[in-house]
Amino acid sequence: MTELEKYREEIDAIDTEIVRLFEERMKISEKVAVYKIRTGKKVLDPQREGAKIRSLRAKAHGEFNAMGTQELFQQIMAISRKKQYQLLTEHGISMERNFQKVDHLPLDGVTVVFQGVEGAYSYAAMREYFQGDIESYHVKTFRAAMEEVAQGRADYAVLPIENSTQGIVTDIYDLLMEYQLYIVGEQVIHASHVLLGLPEAELSDITRVYSHPQALAQCGSYLEAHPDWKKTEVENTAGAARRVSLEGDRTHAAIASREAGKVYGLKILAENICKSERNVTRFIIVSARPVYEENAKKISICFELPHRTGSLYNMLSHIIYNGLNMTKIESRPIPGETWEYRFFVDFEGDLRDGSVENALRGIEAETQTLRVLGNY
Repeated sequence: MTELEKYREEIDAIDTEIVRLFEERMKISEKVAVYKIRTGKKVLDPQREGAKIRSLRAKAHGEFNAMGTQELFQQIMAISRKKQYQLLTEHGISMERNFQKVDHLPLDGVTVVFQGVEGAYSYAAMREYFQGDIESYHVKTFRAAMEEVAQGRADYAVLPIENSTQGIVTDIYDLLMEYQLYIVGEQVIHASHVLLGLPEAELSDITRVYSHPQALAQCGSYLEAHPDWKKTEVENTAGAARRVSLEGDRTHAAIASREAGKVYGLKILAENICKSERNVTRFIIVSARPVYEENAKKISICFELPHRTGSLYNMLSHIIYNGLNMTKIESRPIPGETWEYRFFVDFEGDLRDGSVENALRGIEAETQTLRVLGNY
């Protein structure tokens, strides 16, 4: 046996003993959980855990081992809590949530609001999602759309939340926290930009192009080939098409959708002008009612964390440990707080699943605030 093999054999023996002691500790931890269930005590006791970590650190030799001991036992305690959360679920102690499961969302005979104007991508997303008989109208801002639903004047709002090339729509994340509304669905739209002009215009006539800043950026390569064109930013792409139609100037064009061209009677002057062929935008459907459909498969949550080392890792570990697939994470500054952030997380699941219940129970117990934004 070589020297290295001897060391490995010694480590293997120690590891086997660690596993035995870990399992012995978990058995006692289950007894603690049963006691807490019986007495109604909370799973997380930060004062007790803090004192325990300090005591264990003091028993280690040297700062490196002290830090290692702290990290090791923080993980052991976190695993113990996860087991206790699991036992709470198994004992039928569910969390109070006001979400209601429905077979299908009511999509006919409803009122829907969207930001922008007819022909915008929000309009296209609305028509794709609500294919029945609906009443719809538009407003100028995302906030106004939220307000319409909050005040009960609209049943749903259709809002863009993410673009594959430009990233998240930050205003929507902030508004989701400001308004007590819920995500009940989503719709993905392929943003196929075209250059639109008046019916009598030709490409050689164009001197000015209107569009939303994102669309101008997405078509940057095409516009660079026409350096003499003046670029003018407007609130949305459909608004750009509407402006060209109203102005009646053959030297003006708009970067917008084919749908906008049809709505405002414009001609396509150029196609395939977007540098990304996979330019897609994800829209959310927002309601004042906390409902979710039978086939819901995605959950969106938001939480705030204390400024402590490893706090984000500990929250995400609840998702990982329960076998859930996280599909997105974003952060936004908390208004009025310096260097404090909210985290928005999407993961696959159904609110009725035990694994989801366990994960949400752990996150809620260990964060400052938790909101379930929707299951859809």
